[in-house]
Amino acid sequence: MKQENLIALTEICTHHQIEVSFIHSLNESGLIELISIEHDIFIIDNQLAQLEQYIDFHYTLGINLEGIETISHLLHRMNTLEAELSKLKNTVLFHEEAKQH
Repeated sequence: MKQENLIALTEICTHHQIEVSFIHSLNESGLIELISIEHDIFIIDNQLAQLEQYIDFHYTLGINLEGIETISHLLHRMNTLEAELSKLKNTVLFHEEAKQH
């Protein structure tokens, strides 16, 4: 993994003015993956948007970790169902067009 794809946990916590323990809790619950290199802890940059959403849920909306886990699960399920629906719509459109020709 390239070093430039990693963001130091301390930078994130300083920038967002949040506790390191909150991110460790997200990691322990499987919502965020942390990477330890020597004595530093990092997050992969492609998880940053998700992390910022969790930060907003917790610090702005006051949602606890269990609530964040539930919301995350429901959003993941909703995205999966939307992808399945889109695939089915495309299949139906394909067959309708094939019938017309």
